[in-house]
Amino acid sequence: MNKNYLTENMTMLCDFYELTMANGYFKTNLKDKITYFDVFFRTVPDGGGFAIAAGLDQIIDYIEELRFSETDIDYLRSKHIFDEDFLAYLKTFRFTGDIWAIPEGTPIFPGEPVITVRAPAIEAQFIETYLLLIFNHQSLVATKTNRIVRAAKGRAVSEFGSRRAQGAEGAILGARAAFIGGVNNSACTIADIRYGVPAGGTMAHSWVMMFDDEYTAFKKYCEIYPENATLLVDTYNVLKSGVPNAIRVFKEVLEPRGIRNCAIRLDSGDLCYLTKKARKMLDDAGLDYCKIVASNSLDEYIIRDLLLQGAQIDAFGVGERLITSKSDPVFGGVYKISAVEDENGNIIPKIKISENITKITNPHYKKVYRLYENDSGKAIADLICVHDEIIDETKPLEIFDPDYTWKRKILTDFRAVELQKPVFIGGKCVYPRYTTDQIRDYCAAQLELQWDEVKRFENPHNYYVDLSQKLWDTKQKLLNENSIL
Repeated sequence: MNKNYLTENMTMLCDFYELTMANGYFKTNLKDKITYFDVFFRTVPDGGGFAIAAGLDQIIDYIEELRFSETDIDYLRSKHIFDEDFLAYLKTFRFTGDIWAIPEGTPIFPGEPVITVRAPAIEAQFIETYLLLIFNHQSLVATKTNRIVRAAKGRAVSEFGSRRAQGAEGAILGARAAFIGGVNNSACTIADIRYGVPAGGTMAHSWVMMFDDEYTAFKKYCEIYPENATLLVDTYNVLKSGVPNAIRVFKEVLEPRGIRNCAIRLDSGDLCYLTKKARKMLDDAGLDYCKIVASNSLDEYIIRDLLLQGAQIDAFGVGERLITSKSDPVFGGVYKISAVEDENGNIIPKIKISENITKITNPHYKKVYRLYENDSGKAIADLICVHDEIIDETKPLEIFDPDYTWKRKILTDFRAVELQKPVFIGGKCVYPRYTTDQIRDYCAAQLELQWDEVKRFENPHNYYVDLSQKLWDTKQKLLNENSIL
């Protein structure tokens, strides 16, 4: 992994309370107490049926680079609230704990631990902000992107969002997440350099207006880039000028060379009407192979409606509504403590209780299984278990809704796959570093294992995330012990 882009130490990209708590843990002799934290989310953006995990690769980079510089320590000293022994401890600070995570590209569901951290209290607490900001951002973009890609029904989708993203890293990592989610390429050049996201693009309206007339602009472009000729035809008048001039240039410049790889792009107007008319004009001119690309504030709903109305579009460019997930721009992942170890190494479950039921956490050090039907190969449900539970696929397994416990089902012909994989053990990375292409392919394969009903945009099937009986009993015991009458 090329880390040359890490021009600034990200260690201090943290919430200040992580530092005050770390100092407090140090002064109360809790710094080495082993703790367990879970990263999970509560709701799927846009009311969808699932989300897509993304960002693990950048989390690994962050953990490996985690250290306090002299400048960082001088800054903390200037606040006049941190103990000098604590600041001395930070000089040699490194992450020494364990992390398990669901691989990037995996469909994930509310409530299940996507990332689990086991580490001394200071270390586990300190990495909260960066883990969440990376996980939340890239999972959000990957999830939104996949909705858009599915709406396109096999047509190519390009990511055009850099200029509307929230900052440079929002654009670059957003392009990476979008590629994992299924786009074919991105306009963001540096995302190609860093992550191998194929960069692509042709012209803007300014190219057309730079010349005395549209025909000359098109002709010069085709002469320079004959193998990559996508002409933007809506600078002046799509049907009276843009398409006719594109046809003329394709006939004059490309056809004599036997080149059939060409396209026109529309970035404004009634895309349904214009693409139908443009398609007929191209076909009548013998250019039935010429593709039509559409852009202009698209999202999954507009794309779906355009295709339902018969728009003649072969590929889409999607920008601001993808890179910002404009319709639902907050993923909402959280980082909560779930257990601690006592001095003898016994795991003590912890629970957060709230009057808001959705904010009650699942306690204990846990693992997640995905259960698949053997006949169809499709996923049935996810089962969150206590860490030491093993599912025996040769025996019937009863699962039940953790909220409506009378809703039960017995599985007999299934397979169980443990979702989380070890990422760091004893502070050392043990996770394979996959290319973005490999993660994208893995994501596509994993989505094939989900039922179509889970993939609906509106009112998707409720995919169950159940608790094992042992975990459910532990949760109820803690609720009863900590309830306030």
